[in-house]
Amino acid sequence: NTSGALCISQAWPGMARTIYNDHKRFLETYLTPYPGFFFTGDGVRRTSEGYYELTGRLDDIINISGHRLGTAEVEDVVNHHVAVAESAVVGYPHEIKGEGKMLAFLPLKCLSQDYCTATLAAELRELISQKIAKYAAPEYIQVTHAGWSNTHHG
Repeated sequence: NTSGALCISQAWPGMARTIYNDHKRFLETYLTPYPGFFFTGDGVRRTSEGYYELTGRLDDIINISGHRLGTAEVEDVVNHHVAVAESAVVGYPHEIKGEGKMLAFLPLKCLSQDYCTATLAAELRELISQKIAKYAAPEYIQVTHAGWSNTHHG
């Protein structure tokens, strides 16, 4: 088990070769951080079985009330909840805090329609508060239920 930056050692078809009108930025962003490798900007974890799991953008940071918070850090905590299959965390403009947090969940794991979305939202806020910090708990949580006819908000 190990994790780090996802870098690629060889060129591949369709690979970007520059950024229009800013080749220097292309070099600084993708080729300079890890000389000899193309840096994708993503984090990756290799399991003991040899599988690779993308963990998200390494540069995806939200600024909440002066605290810099990586979205992948919050997603990792949320994805450990028994009901959550996947998650995505994105920031949105907030008048007081600079940025707020929105948590969007992609299909939940095998839960009945009776599982209360409000309960899930409360459990996730508490989990994030315990594992990261109180300020990291999302203000808005959207839960999507695969195959269900409507979307619930908590």
